[in-house]
Amino acid sequence: MRALLLVLCVLALPLPAAERVISLAPSLSEIMLDLDSADLLVGVLEGDERPASLAHLPTVGRYGQLEFERLLQLSPDLILIAPGSVPPLQQTQLQRFGIPVLVVEPRRLDQLGGAFVSIAEHIGRAERGRQLAAEFRAELEVVRQRYRREQPLAVFYQIWHQPLYTIGGEQLIGDALRVCGARNLFADLPQPAPQVSIEAVLARDPDVILGGSNAELSAWRAWPQLHAVRMSQVWAVPDKGLERPSRQMLRAIEQLCELMKTAR
Repeated sequence: MRALLLVLCVLALPLPAAERVISLAPSLSEIMLDLDSADLLVGVLEGDERPASLAHLPTVGRYGQLEFERLLQLSPDLILIAPGSVPPLQQTQLQRFGIPVLVVEPRRLDQLGGAFVSIAEHIGRAERGRQLAAEFRAELEVVRQRYRREQPLAVFYQIWHQPLYTIGGEQLIGDALRVCGARNLFADLPQPAPQVSIEAVLARDPDVILGGSNAELSAWRAWPQLHAVRMSQVWAVPDKGLERPSRQMLRAIEQLCELMKTAR
């Protein structure tokens, strides 16, 4: 019985706080800044859109391809990963090295606050994480109430043009659209980024067409029968921060909502 109690006590002990963190997504680097924890970052991915305060950090590879030798030289005790930033095989290799890996995948804005808390707990700054989550949720509710619509706008969100890709259901950007009084035109599709046809968009006739950071929107002029084209409501997303889930996403959502409130 004493041995059992000892084991239970050991299992209940909190994990040691990480002191050397590698971030493998721009949004995760931003969350570390939001948590006042930039001092713990020791590496990032090449090509990250990162603030000047993180420009000095060494890189450990590029999106989808880690350089293990360089990464191991930095002796991280926590690696933050966003879905798609590291292939599954390389994630498995990291775990074989014994390096703790935290995959952060919020699919709803309410879950983003939970991501702040989870990361904060892993770096020993749980109180700051809870504070940040509470602030984010309160500010989000203010924006949600301000831009509420009785009749939601139908929005086609284009992330690529040839072939045509959009966002499916249970996506963070889809949730951002809901905050702005809109609905994702293809929310019924289960894939994160489904390929769709022009015919499918024509059949659903969106009120607004939005283009993300890699979208090309000029081709829609060929389809004047679409409500969005007829009303000149084919717009580029005003702030690309909408695609990086961190606290700054609130500002990006508010800019989007300001644009969307002019839609007819």
